[in-house]
Amino acid sequence: MFIGLISDTHGVFSPQFREFLEPVDELWHAGDWGGDDAFLQQFKDFKPLVGVYGNCDGYPVRYDFPEFQCFEREGLKVLMTHIGGYPGRYDPVARRVIMEEKPGLFVCGHSHILKVQWDHKYNMLTMNPGAAGLQGWQVVRTALRFKISEGEVSGLEVFELPR
Repeated sequence: MFIGLISDTHGVFSPQFREFLEPVDELWHAGDWGGDDAFLQQFKDFKPLVGVYGNCDGYPVRYDFPEFQCFEREGLKVLMTHIGGYPGRYDPVARRVIMEEKPGLFVCGHSHILKVQWDHKYNMLTMNPGAAGLQGWQVVRTALRFKISEGEVSGLEVFELPR
């Protein structure tokens, strides 16, 4: 399965990101969507979608997406939330859910910093795709795509777009 991962769009879904994500089978959004119902509908119409709400999202997003998503794809257990942190520095609520769910892949957003890192303590891969939108201080907008097969992540690709 080919996955596209974005976060922190804050009301912007640029054509360059659409083009990068076009080949994926499923799109994951790690929160802070921004925009209105019509903006959210763009994602729903684009690809099969899994997402969570972020701290900046209002009720239209929160009605459609939870704070945490825990699901399985191709034998890999995935946990997604917006405010998650990194190995050794997890948000306390996220750490509790990680300990309960024991995912093989932990996905979060919020920091606007792209980071992919193995967590030896919890034996899982952590991914934050950075920010795809224009809000925030980042100088490069980013997204990820990768494959999941037989419980493993492979073929990780990074997309960068100057702000």
